[in-house]
Amino acid sequence: MSKNITLEAKQGEQHDHKAMQFLMQYVVTLGICIGGLVILVVLSKLVLSTRIWYQTDPYWPMLHWLNLHVISVCVAASGAICLIVTIYYLFRAFRQMDEVVEAAGKLVHQPEQPLRLSRSLQGVQNELNLVREQALRNEMAVKEAEQKKNDLIVYLAHDLKTPLTSVIGYLSLLRDEPQISEQLRQRYTGIALNKAERLEELINEFFDITRFNLSVMTLEKETIHLSRMLEQIASEFAPILQEKGLTLELAIEKEVDLSGDPDKLERVFDNLLRNAVNYSYPNTVIQLSMEQRKEEHKVLLRVQNHGRTIAKEKLEHIFEQFFRVDASRSSATGGSGLGLAIARQIVEMHHGQIQAESVDEMIVFEVELPI
Repeated sequence: MSKNITLEAKQGEQHDHKAMQFLMQYVVTLGICIGGLVILVVLSKLVLSTRIWYQTDPYWPMLHWLNLHVISVCVAASGAICLIVTIYYLFRAFRQMDEVVEAAGKLVHQPEQPLRLSRSLQGVQNELNLVREQALRNEMAVKEAEQKKNDLIVYLAHDLKTPLTSVIGYLSLLRDEPQISEQLRQRYTGIALNKAERLEELINEFFDITRFNLSVMTLEKETIHLSRMLEQIASEFAPILQEKGLTLELAIEKEVDLSGDPDKLERVFDNLLRNAVNYSYPNTVIQLSMEQRKEEHKVLLRVQNHGRTIAKEKLEHIFEQFFRVDASRSSATGGSGLGLAIARQIVEMHHGQIQAESVDEMIVFEVELPI
């Protein structure tokens, strides 16, 4: 948002500068024309004074009249010059305006074609072409996001069938085979429960997609004990960490508070840890650290894990909606591609920053938040 405001301010300054430049050209042209008139009058008087004129001379009546009314003639000539120059500049302005309006029409109906304006409108041409290129990039980004969303919905819809079929199958077995052993009954019940939980996760991803596209996110700020929040979130990951043979090391500074929306920030930290768990090598260490930088009036949070290095070109898109690092993953192993996009939106709404880097099979996410 701040970048957009800065860009608009710069464009406003450029437009003011161009308007002032146009006005200066008008004033300078008037000055040159009137100055030329004065010089012409002075030179004429000097030339005419080099000889003696008599009443019998054929030009005597005209020269005598001009001599008597020289001031009135100069004023009338200056007025005529002002009128002519004003009409010229108005015509020029209207002609340029028509050219810009025509170019705007082309911008709407033929955005793929670069605009060509007259030489005097070179600056306007450059600005309009920048707008055109940005609009094309935005349109392409929207189309790509829409395609990613549609592909994801197809994947999710397909993956919904698998756990649903399993739940129905095992529940049918329990209904049709009442004499099966208690051990087998517990096994089937456990499998059906796991599949039902996976089904719930997929349905929640559908809701995430809907909420992200239809809702406007707002913050409900309050004072947050950040240290305690991070420790609590970390403790909730103990079962899944144990299941995957991972270790979580904490380096959290004590007694750190900040102002923010606790539910939304919890979602950011939960998402970063969940990504670290999903993309870590087995039996490795995940590091979660948080430190307060009082002199900079901010806190820095880092989540680091050992996993496959993310290519640079993928890191550039990792915070885009519906982007998944491993496009070959099914929705059973990869998320909806919304988690990091929503995390960035939440962090930026708190006037913070989030970034990622990956080198030598290390993946690091850093979050900066003001305090």
